[in-house]
Amino acid sequence: MRTCIVPGSFDPVTRGHVDIISRAAMLFDRVVVGVLNNLQKNPCFSLDKRHEFVERACCAEGIQAEVVAFDGLLADLVRRENACAIVRGLRGVPDFNYESQFASLHRQLLPDVETVCLMQSPKVDNISSNFVRDVGRLGGDISAWVPECIWEDVERGLNGKFN
Repeated sequence: MRTCIVPGSFDPVTRGHVDIISRAAMLFDRVVVGVLNNLQKNPCFSLDKRHEFVERACCAEGIQAEVVAFDGLLADLVRRENACAIVRGLRGVPDFNYESQFASLHRQLLPDVETVCLMQSPKVDNISSNFVRDVGRLGGDISAWVPECIWEDVERGLNGKFN
């Protein structure tokens, strides 16, 4: 069984993230979405809420994926889940430069694991969680960038109703 890890902070999960997870599910037998507990990023949403949002988004789209929270090294999660690949999304050249460094690091830590980069689909190209958070906090409409099943909750969270 070929298992991949799709890691990220998902703060919040966007339609772009869901696109990558969905396409990974077409390529691999088992997809594990790793929701990173990276407190250095000062997340807007709690780890539990981000985990819930990813699960709801995958379920609503009919994507077969396991969602797990993790902290520490991605390499440890990859080993624990016995994954053969890490799947990452690319929006353009800046992402490519970052992901090249990311892949090189993980090639040293995990010589038998591939990093697979998927280009974002044009319909969701250039959506980022930062953009969603900034627009949402300022009262803008984020419904086009966030999965329909969670956008109202994300909007409430960005306006301080919960976290």
